[in-house]
Amino acid sequence: MARVVCIHGIGRQHTGERELRGAWHPALSDGLTRAGAVTDLAADDVRCVFYGDLFRPPGRTLALGDPPLDASDVADGFEAELLLAWWAEAARTDGTVLPPDARTLARTPQAVQRALNALSRSRFFAGVALRGLVLDLRQVRGYLCDPALRDAVQQRVADAVTERTRVVVGHSLGSVVAYEALCARPDWPVRTLLTLGSPLGVRNLVFDRLRTGPTGSPGDWPGSVRHWTNLADAGDVVALVKDLRPLFGERVRCQVVHNGARAHDATRYLNTAEAGRAVEEGCRETGEAGV
Repeated sequence: MARVVCIHGIGRQHTGERELRGAWHPALSDGLTRAGAVTDLAADDVRCVFYGDLFRPPGRTLALGDPPLDASDVADGFEAELLLAWWAEAARTDGTVLPPDARTLARTPQAVQRALNALSRSRFFAGVALRGLVLDLRQVRGYLCDPALRDAVQQRVADAVTERTRVVVGHSLGSVVAYEALCARPDWPVRTLLTLGSPLGVRNLVFDRLRTGPTGSPGDWPGSVRHWTNLADAGDVVALVKDLRPLFGERVRCQVVHNGARAHDATRYLNTAEAGRAVEEGCRETGEAGV
């Protein structure tokens, strides 16, 4: 039974829970070391919730790769708007990316193609194929707009959290999953929420679509959580809004970290002293520090 439950973000459909834990557990441990923490996390203390397979077409194997997608596969509405928001943020943080102009923001098919072209040349999305960008957009839309898919993801989180769980970590879209799960289940014993590269602060597209239980509303404090730390790299395009306090309250500790060229990388977030301090804080409240 894990003390720390971690939830991944977009683009992880070709991995799995054990592979993720193999990367995330050492990064978490390094973060604790950087923080000078006394908590020692064994591998069994960490569990990664995996839901990427829900986005993977049935009957496919890794050898076949992703389906061939292009600009025409970006749906009007949510997907196009999120793509353009990523483009604008990439241009703001990366001088090599030409910014969109007023005409581009009309969300025409040409604008979508220009956005994909610009992002594919940015530092942030370096190495990500165009089809990968389109699939990432689809995954965000799928979770936020498909109730059945959302319920399936949430069930996997519920299956992972036990009476021993004190820390929940959410990266990227996983931070949205984590927030919603904690809001809907205030009886959970979780004391610390750590969000990394989170899009929770993006109004209209994300914040206004949050599902927080039958009596809740977006911006509510996440259930039984006592401490919420949000980390964002200044160049993280997914984390369009770095400071969550205007929407979620002054209790959220919002900190900017520096992840180098891989601004959105989960392990680079996890191995920071800031992440280590947040995890230590949650484990310490259980009386299990040093176990």
